[in-house]
Amino acid sequence: MASRIASRARVVPAAMLRRFTVRRRRPLAPGSILVAHHLLLGDTLMLTPLLAKLREQHPTARIAMTVRKAAAPLYSGRPYGVEPIAFDPRDPGTLAGLLDGPGFDLAYVPGDNRTSWLAAAAGARWIVAHAGDRPEYKNWPVDELRPWPDAPAAWGDMVAALADGPPPRPYNAVDWPDPVHAPFALPEGRYAVLHVGASTPLKHWGPEKWRSLADGLSAKGFAIVWSAGAGEEAEVAMIDPARRERSFAGRLDLAQLWHLVKGASLLVCPDTGVAHLGRLAGTPTVTLFGPGSAVLCGAGEFWREAPYRAVTVEDFDCRDQRVLFKRDIAWVRRCGRSIAECPAPRCMQAIGAEAVAAAAQALARG
Repeated sequence: MASRIASRARVVPAAMLRRFTVRRRRPLAPGSILVAHHLLLGDTLMLTPLLAKLREQHPTARIAMTVRKAAAPLYSGRPYGVEPIAFDPRDPGTLAGLLDGPGFDLAYVPGDNRTSWLAAAAGARWIVAHAGDRPEYKNWPVDELRPWPDAPAAWGDMVAALADGPPPRPYNAVDWPDPVHAPFALPEGRYAVLHVGASTPLKHWGPEKWRSLADGLSAKGFAIVWSAGAGEEAEVAMIDPARRERSFAGRLDLAQLWHLVKGASLLVCPDTGVAHLGRLAGTPTVTLFGPGSAVLCGAGEFWREAPYRAVTVEDFDCRDQRVLFKRDIAWVRRCGRSIAECPAPRCMQAIGAEAVAAAAQALARG
């Protein structure tokens, strides 16, 4: 908390000073653009349609984007020519490059409008964000508040609509250069990555179903590779207590995980950031949606040509919350309940192993 206060003590005065001293008007041909946020991995990767659109609309502009420090290496190849700026509100040292720079002609703030203060402190001369965030002080630095769409859409497509102009062309994996990574021994041959970790236990599918899927894929000639984040090693141990298959659980950073996933013939995972990493890497990806929305976090228009399948139980009775980034949106259907509110993930348990196996075998390459 102390470090966050230290960051705010720098950001708020800088934002107020620059808001009063910088000429605020919407640029017709911006030479520099900032995408300012502090989103989790999956939400960050789903900003790719906005980056693609900005590059198409402004081919010579400097485009920079704040990213969490752990995710910054994924952008080392500068996809769409975007400059990643590692930012952590708990680390005031990450503010130096933003607050001491020459400023930006234009800034976009996806998600939480709290980050509009950071964009203002960075010298953005015009700030665009979605309307409806609360409390109202989050919106004070914003120059242009845009409405949310009235019809269902993917989050990435909604964010891209913050920028003027036609939608970007569909994603192609060649648009994202492989990130620089520390060497490690990749699996050989034809393998499937089964990533079992998630941000909440309410997205866990269950050891028996993962075991069934692994056995079925193994019978089809796939080597099984287990994956999970740091601290989630026990999830793999419950599925494969005899350690029959290779596990990378808790052993890879995100750049290394990219290369593991890219070399795979198949990725199966819950609705988590790794699913979006798989789409970016061009790997056939099957995503299991329980509490999350297959509409909001699915392929949408931008990834419509990606090898991707969403497996979910449509219209699950308790996937009934309409809130997205503290906005009430009539068509949204998702669930953000905690373990205290929902002791068992019925929506994940309802996803049958047969349905996932069928999607995986239909999509896998090779």
